[in-house]
Amino acid sequence: MAKIQINGRKTTIKLNSSISDILKKYKVNEKKVAVELNGVIIVKNNYKKKKIKENDRIEIVQFIGGG
Repeated sequence: MAKIQINGRKTTIKLNSSISDILKKYKVNEKKVAVELNGVIIVKNNYKKKKIKENDRIEIVQFIGGG
C-alpha cells in the first residue's frame, strides 16, 4: 500500500495504481476531469501509464456545466 493525498485528504492505495485506477475507484469520469500530480497537469492519454508512488499529491478537478 502507498500513502498519498487526493484533493488534500490522506488515503492509501494499492502500489502500482495508475491515475486511471484511482479515478475508477472513486467513480470519476475521466473525460470530465483534469488531474494534477505533484503540481503537474497530466495529459489524459497518460492516465493509464502514470503510476502513483508513496507521498504523491493528486488534485482532481471536475468540470460542471452551467448557465
